[in-house]
Amino acid sequence: MGTAEQFDLRALIDQQGAQRYQLQSKYVNPQLQRMLHAIGFDKIYTHAEGPYLYDQDGADYLDMLAGFGVFSLGRHHPAIRQALHDVLDLGLADLTQFDAPPLAGILAQRLLAKVPHLDRVYFGNSGTEAVETALKFARFATGKPRILYCRHAFHGLTTGSLSVNGEADFRRGFDPLLPDSGIPFGNLAALQRELRRGDVAGLIVEPIQGKGVAVAPPGFLAGAAELLHEHKALLIADEVQCGVGRTGDFFAFEHDQAKPDIVTAAKALSGGYVPVGATMGPDWVFKKVFSSMDRVLVHDSTFGSNAQAMAVGLATLHTFEREGTVANARAIGDLLRTRLADLVDRYELLADVRGRGLMIGIEFGRPSSWKLRGPWTALQAARKGLFAQTVVHALFHRHRILTQVSGDHLEVIKLIPPLNIGEREVDRFVGAFTEVMDDAHRGSGLMWEFGKSMLSQVRAR
Repeated sequence: MGTAEQFDLRALIDQQGAQRYQLQSKYVNPQLQRMLHAIGFDKIYTHAEGPYLYDQDGADYLDMLAGFGVFSLGRHHPAIRQALHDVLDLGLADLTQFDAPPLAGILAQRLLAKVPHLDRVYFGNSGTEAVETALKFARFATGKPRILYCRHAFHGLTTGSLSVNGEADFRRGFDPLLPDSGIPFGNLAALQRELRRGDVAGLIVEPIQGKGVAVAPPGFLAGAAELLHEHKALLIADEVQCGVGRTGDFFAFEHDQAKPDIVTAAKALSGGYVPVGATMGPDWVFKKVFSSMDRVLVHDSTFGSNAQAMAVGLATLHTFEREGTVANARAIGDLLRTRLADLVDRYELLADVRGRGLMIGIEFGRPSSWKLRGPWTALQAARKGLFAQTVVHALFHRHRILTQVSGDHLEVIKLIPPLNIGEREVDRFVGAFTEVMDDAHRGSGLMWEFGKSMLSQVRAR
């Protein structure tokens, strides 16, 4: 028998990497390439380091999106890379399914040190899996069927987590979903009305909602926990995006001095390499779900607790401690938010700057002057959220800064950069944003640039 040719990943990328968008369009998501091409975001990035992406011409792009919050330590942090090399070199007997993987126990121990009122962790593979686990555990532990969620919430897109998704656009066409109910974010009276029905297992809530970067009102989480406990229901804090250092506390619920019954985490825990989700809860909930040896696998995941995921989780926590990542997120976040907030009185199109740590929302609003009201109204008539998209477009094409509109039909840009950025990145972003706002307030040039770009991209096809 002949010797099989050695697999050469670098050669494969060299041969077909430039075809990435054609391959995506033909074999994966039929709309992704069209959308990226329409707004001119279909760049070919060749490598990345820290908070920067680099295209085929060597130009750098400041990443203020961080893979939707995955890259809390930036891309290719040396400590995370080394942990992956180490775990592969160890040749562990991983995923036997009939042993106790050592790294899972160690990561659980160290993660629970951040939430000392909780006792156990279930490890899955993503944020939506962590939410699914929380929903199942809350229902089983309380014996009640219904989970409450907040309007405009995002908790994932699998069927269970979609049932507590507060946006109709995501839910449409996937009915019937689970019998859950939405309440206004921050509204304790609405929560109390639902609890009186006696069938509520829990409330799931993001301490800071990713969509629109809405911050829970002071006292809401603690007040919700008190009401829920009176009705023998649970508070679930979804910290998949806002947790693990993002807000300047390790978990965002800490700011409200609340103690959720179940906490979910993911994204940043991956170190940007291997997906991992974690669902933390009290001993009594876990013992109720896993109540006997017959029920040992009643909730499980084939790839949960795999050695690579556990290794990057441990390396991430270690690096956070060693480099003071959470404190940096608080300090640099305060600096960035303050400098942006100082611009609100300067620009009539800028309505609000809010958030906590390095989770910041920049909201635009209807201008007061006649000069600006016409272009604003025209954009709003075409589609709400288009002005924010013009700003995202200008930041990207003029200044090579990657951002995102924080949700469909919203005039809000969300900033969730790596947590270890510094003053250099703050200066670059604020300088670029100021230039874009100056141009926007000179008239309709920003809008026409966006429209012209989209039209040229469509014609190029």
